[in-house]
Amino acid sequence: MDKKDLLIGFVIGIFTSLLGSYLFITFFTNFDISTGLQIIKDHGYLGKIVTLGTILDLPVFIILLKRNKEFMARGVILAVIVLAISTLFI
Repeated sequence: MDKKDLLIGFVIGIFTSLLGSYLFITFFTNFDISTGLQIIKDHGYLGKIVTLGTILDLPVFIILLKRNKEFMARGVILAVIVLAISTLFI
């Protein structure tokens, strides 16, 4: 059960980061998502946008801790670590 909760937390963390990146692009740029991603990638800011998207993982982490879902919260932290390492190579 612990590995399943860890995997669920990891998926929640990745999805939340992608949602945060999507919201950042749609609200703070004048582009739609496809052209916005292409322009951001061409300018070399894609890693920064993914990093800004992970800000939404913090409330998810706090909610999971308040509901005593420690292993899911660990999965969210694992997702943040994987995304942080992946931004080094983007």
